Amino acid sequence: MVVRVDDIAAARRLRALSHVQEGRLYDLGHELHEGIPVFPGRYYRQTLVPNPGPRLGSNMVDWTTEVITATTQVGTHLDALCHLREGDVGHDGWNLLDDSSPAGATRLGIETAPQFVTTGWLVDAGTLGPGEVVGLDALEGIDPMPGDAVLFHTGWGANWIAPEVYLEGEPGPGLEVARWLVERGVALTGCDTWSYGPVPAEDPDRPFEVPQLLNVHHGVYVVENLDLRRLAADGVRTFALILTHPRLRGATGAWTSPIALV
Repeated sequence: MVVRVDDIAAARRLRALSHVQEGRLYDLGHELHEGIPVFPGRYYRQTLVPNPGPRLGSNMVDWTTEVITATTQVGTHLDALCHLREGDVGHDGWNLLDDSSPAGATRLGIETAPQFVTTGWLVDAGTLGPGEVVGLDALEGIDPMPGDAVLFHTGWGANWIAPEVYLEGEPGPGLEVARWLVERGVALTGCDTWSYGPVPAEDPDRPFEVPQLLNVHHGVYVVENLDLRRLAADGVRTFALILTHPRLRGATGAWTSPIALV
């Protein structure tokens, strides 16, 4: 019998949903607004636009919209596999010159990323400071299968309301943990920090090497700026993770509002 990829994905989704026993929902995303912490060179602006024309009909219907000018790499967001590179080369040989246009990436844009319904695992590393490394010892009791997601609570997300502090640095999984995730076939990983991995890095001459290893070399998706406080406080370690995103053709990332169900 031939086992189809679709059958594997369906079985993975069913296994994830088997973790839902109580119907509790945890929203793992932050609100998106102009006051959030933003990495240098990125921005978010929102302008309210009232209806410029007349009200319609005898019921005088009216409306308001908005214009949003922003980079996708702000707030709780999923990185596409065209986001990071090592020199000129990204995942699967992606090259900025050959694989992009002024409108975006011509391959490996965020529209090619899956919509995730999978088993999620939470690593609660406690409360860590900038540059502190989550090591293999923190993974006790974590047993992901291929296609699962592993999220890391470091306590750094408590600084979200103080952008200057939040962006000073961050703790995060180290290279040993990243290699462990790759060996286990993890499809998605994320943290309650503005990037992924410790800042300052384990080797100061190799900044952001952890997400580079995952994203560029192994095609593991990374989600950033998660809010994992309630999940950690309630002692949840295994859950159904549902993470969907807009399919923005050619974009390097997309905002997301992931949820955990238990």
